[in-house]
Amino acid sequence: MTATSHPSAHRDDWPRRQLPPAAEWPVLTAEPPYAYPARLNCVTRLLDDAIADGQGDRVALVVPDAHGGWTEVSYASLQAEVDALAHVLTQDLGLVPGNRVLLRGFNGQWMAAAWLATLKAGLVAVTTMPLLRAKELGVLIERAQVQAALCDARLVDELRHALRAPLAPEAILCWGDAGAQGLVARMARHGRPFPAVATASDDVCLIAFTSGTTGVPKGCMHFHRDVLAMCDGFSAQVLGLRPGDRCLGTPPLAFTFGLGGLLAFPLAARASTVLVEKATPETLLETAAATGATVTWTAPTFYRQMALAMQRAPGRFDTRSLRASVSAGEALPDATRTLWRDATGLEMLDGIGATEMIHIFIAAAGADVRPGAIGRAVPGYTVAILDDELRPVPPGTVGRLAVRGPTGCRYLADPRQRDYVRGGWNLTGDAAVMDADGYVFFKARTDDLILSSGYNIGAPEVEAAVLQHPDVAECAVVGVPDPDRGQAVKAFVVLRPGVTGDDALARALQDFVKATIAPYKYPRLVEFVAALPKTDTGKLQRFRLKEGT
Repeated sequence: MTATSHPSAHRDDWPRRQLPPAAEWPVLTAEPPYAYPARLNCVTRLLDDAIADGQGDRVALVVPDAHGGWTEVSYASLQAEVDALAHVLTQDLGLVPGNRVLLRGFNGQWMAAAWLATLKAGLVAVTTMPLLRAKELGVLIERAQVQAALCDARLVDELRHALRAPLAPEAILCWGDAGAQGLVARMARHGRPFPAVATASDDVCLIAFTSGTTGVPKGCMHFHRDVLAMCDGFSAQVLGLRPGDRCLGTPPLAFTFGLGGLLAFPLAARASTVLVEKATPETLLETAAATGATVTWTAPTFYRQMALAMQRAPGRFDTRSLRASVSAGEALPDATRTLWRDATGLEMLDGIGATEMIHIFIAAAGADVRPGAIGRAVPGYTVAILDDELRPVPPGTVGRLAVRGPTGCRYLADPRQRDYVRGGWNLTGDAAVMDADGYVFFKARTDDLILSSGYNIGAPEVEAAVLQHPDVAECAVVGVPDPDRGQAVKAFVVLRPGVTGDDALARALQDFVKATIAPYKYPRLVEFVAALPKTDTGKLQRFRLKEGT
């Protein structure tokens, strides 16, 4: 499978025309369980089939209520909301399959319903992070030629400031707006079922923009089949999500890590998900206990903060309902894995994925976990470590991580497609090592490799060593210019409460690292800071630290 192969159901063919030329696509596989019919709307399987199978009374969503408690939303209730909203999009706004709809909101019942309704109506969801400002939103509106928007009323001002053709003011509908033209009032006028549009399995249904650090964001175009492929891959075959599970986490639904873990995966498994707008480490732990969550989803830095909170208040947090914890988004240090295991008894499930691939493609769970390794290729994917000429390197050799399988990169009308996809491989931008058993050991993002005195030093490896020191709460490592070495390793360190950073502690940290990993990798510069810059998904923003040096 190398290009779209089924007649599109889109009346607006703009999305298909923005796909890269067939010669620039990665190799895609379509063997079971990734063999899908020509006509496929992923919402049919995620939601409608549950009701058809008599499971409409099952809990789909758990959301906060106005009184500090929790409301459970059944599959049938969620379907009714989705159908009413799909009618509003198609009848009130006059949208046709293939049109793009921008979604802007916090994690919650409305954001989930908006995403499902958009896809069920054959439209294309353009998911956006809640923290984006008008200038950033304007770029996405123009890049995706957005024609309508569904937005939380609390976030609409920035969106209105971003308005430009083709998005018109009257095409913005808000939840949280009690007026006659608000979304709730409009939905109340539509009580009939909405039959899912019979889209092609390779019709675009999602444009997910990367959270790149520089330049124009890249739009990753995903098909209906891709949404189900991520469910049939990592979720079903590695995590083993089941109907009794209840998911909880921090990544926004606008981020494909959150979209999978907190919406698509639980729905596909007929499980449930707890959606909270914002969470601190303490409130996420409290929510897990209050809702009986079984699977958590967040970044390593957040897991570390939760484990430290449990250390500070022994017995305060009850995590007995949890059976699994999934970490992704950045490298998982062994110190964080150990800290979480000591606090909860759970072995972290690490994974590496990419917006371009839609979700996790390397992971390991349970007995398959190997110290220091991310894991092996998710079944259906092939992983290789290549040199700059795309030749496989021997086991144990650092090279470029390459992957291909049932999903792959298709940028929205972007010449950078030719950089990400070469020779049929998706080149993820990661430097890694593979052992003889196929286990992948992450070294660094290729732009986070520090070249110092001829040595390649991975920033995450140094961070992992620093984090093992008992006085350290968080750490980020970058390379800074050095006239003698080319680059020097610099560590930005957040200390645990009550610990004072001074020259003596800096030297102690350096000596500690020298005794933990190869001495040439130690941070020659140490700066103590109150906090580290992070994205709203919890990932470290090393580029901001580099900019300040």
